[in-house]
Amino acid sequence: MKKTIWTLVAVGLMSVLLTAGALVLTGCEKKEAAKTTGNGASAEATADSADTETKTTKLVLNEVAHSIFYAPMYVAIEEGYFQDNGIDLTLVNGSGADNVMTSLISGDADIGFMGSEASIYVYAEGMEDYFVNFAQLTQRAGNFLVAREANDSFTWDDIKGSTVLGGRAGGMPQMVFEYILKNNGIDPAADLTIDQSVSFGNTAAAFIGSDEYDYTVEFEPFATSLEAQGEGAIVASLGVDSGYVPYTSFCVQKSYMEENPDVIQAFTDALQQGMDYVQTHTPAEIADVIAPQFEETELEALTTIITRYYEQDTWKDNLILEEESFTLLEDILKEAGELSEMVPYEDLVNTEFAEKAADH
Repeated sequence: MKKTIWTLVAVGLMSVLLTAGALVLTGCEKKEAAKTTGNGASAEATADSADTETKTTKLVLNEVAHSIFYAPMYVAIEEGYFQDNGIDLTLVNGSGADNVMTSLISGDADIGFMGSEASIYVYAEGMEDYFVNFAQLTQRAGNFLVAREANDSFTWDDIKGSTVLGGRAGGMPQMVFEYILKNNGIDPAADLTIDQSVSFGNTAAAFIGSDEYDYTVEFEPFATSLEAQGEGAIVASLGVDSGYVPYTSFCVQKSYMEENPDVIQAFTDALQQGMDYVQTHTPAEIADVIAPQFEETELEALTTIITRYYEQDTWKDNLILEEESFTLLEDILKEAGELSEMVPYEDLVNTEFAEKAADH
């Protein structure tokens, strides 16, 4: 596999930790001395985090982005499902999968929520106490292709010769975009120009601020916001055109999972309740529940966005990350030049918790 940002994350952090004498990434020595948990926190600290009177466990969840795309998770938060399952959850916006993985490796977060490709990269770099995916949230890409003007007859051939604001190399948004282009006979390197220099979350502003771009690939609420401002129009859904892809999932360090199965099960049970709610309620009802998470978005726009995701079958009715889906993800990584050899599904995915949650 060619060197990616994940090499820098893993190697850089390992160097820092070794220099400080904290051998959490490789050391049994540290575990024996302090009885560390899988995420680098001591067993004593883990015990202290559990309130013996209310029987709750404190968890830090670092999410790749705060997006309406992840509605079932916010339903679980707002409906109190985590509390009901004994989880005192702190949600942190990592603003990028590289930052989420850094937080997990350093022990600042217990659970990471991002594309499964992050755990694949770290595993492929040889990390011994790697990260295992235990619950899948979304089964389609959540971004959209936005053009300067509406085009009801858009086809992917229209993008040839254009300049597009894309995503970070090695990240799911960019790889799925390239996957779609290749499936439509378009060479991402030769048939168009893809600008990957603008950071995630700033592409919509860059699209408005410069006329050099013909298209931009946007998540919500930015895609709908561009339409509302008259600055662009959605012409294609990457989620629809790429098909079913395990776009985002939850992962923890292998040792943490082994030492805290009850905590992972409780967390997964709460998520499944959020998924059940989304499957049995209307977009308007879902929007009303998660509105406190998106105070800057008007309820009407929130409902519009959720309806769009709802109608393209974004969310599964369970959290099971199946082998066929994981293999497709690895195929996308290989095609993008980010993975040289397939990694074992049985190492990086544990479906036990999702299966039990689905049976409840």
